[in-house]
Parts: sequence; C-alpha cells; structure tokens
Amino acid sequence: MSYLRSLPAETTLLQVFRAYPGPAKHLLAFHEELLRGESPFTPGEREMIAAYVSGVNACDYCHGIHTVTAEAFGVPEGVLAAAVADLASAPVEEKLKPVLAYVGKLTRTPSRMTEADAEAVFAAGWDERALHDAVLVCALFNFMNRMVEGIGIEADAAYAVESGERLKEGGYAGLAGLLTDA
Repeated sequence: MSYLRSLPAETTLLQVFRAYPGPAKHLLAFHEELLRGESPFTPGEREMIAAYVSGVNACDYCHGIHTVTAEAFGVPEGVLAAAVADLASAPVEEKLKPVLAYVGKLTRTPSRMTEADAEAVFAAGWDERALHDAVLVCALFNFMNRMVEGIGIEADAAYAVESGERLKEGGYAGLAGLLTDA
C-alpha cells in the first residue's frame, strides 16, 4: 500500500515515476545505460543480477518484475528462486556464481568486501568492466529496493509479468516514454 497519499493505495512504480517525472527520467536513463548498454554481461545476466539483489533484499516487487524480465531474456525459470534460496546449489552457470556471490555479499555486508571477493570474479573469467557493471547494477537495485519499500509499492504476480515483458520489449527507454502517457 502506497505511503504517498496523493497516489492510489495500489500504486505501481510507473505511477510514482509519472507523479515525479524529473528524477524518474534521469533514473530511467541510468537504468537504460546500465542494463541495456554495452557490457560484458548480456541484458539477461544484468536482469538476473538485479533480480538476485532484490531477492536478497526480500523486495518482492523488484524481485518479481526482474525475475520475469531475466526469464524473458532466457534465464531458465526457477533459477533465481533457487539462487536466492541457496546460491551454492542453484542451477546457475558456474561463471555467474562468483558474480552473484559478490553482489550478495555487497548487499548484505558492504563494509566486509575484500580483494579476495573481487579475485573470485576475475578467476571466473570476468574482467574489471564486468566487476564494475555488477557493482553498479547491485548499487542501483539496492537503491530501487529501498525506494520501492520506502514508498510502500506492492504488486501481484500478474503485474510482475506485465511489467517484466514490457521491460524486455521496450527496455527502460520505453518505460521513460510512458511517463507522459495518461
């Protein structure tokens, strides 16, 4: 239930963005660059990182939407739920496990990050750009999770599917285009 009294109780993030388009347009441009721009990670892998961080934070809204988006990009169904439950035994590609372990630790205990954590990502075959991008996706979704939870935004599974498919098809630039739609 939204804590913003000027918006309906069942407010979605898009409705919040429409109510506050100034910050939203910049935030969505950053999402587009980070999640759809050039990167060592595919869009599906970046959506997987976003969904994983959101799952670690128990942000059902973001976890649900970005799980659907990751799956739309080819991440097998159920992988993200398994990863959040137990990354070590989850059917995640071995090359991605150290990345998810890194962003999981960064989410849970940011002050405890070490060079060894980064070395595990590098040892899996990722470069500095990949580590940089993973950290930025992690940071962005820790921000988004706190925004969603702080405003009191919730959605059901049907909305997660609708929103995830919209993100797969139009990206975040497409979402920004909806800011002025009634």
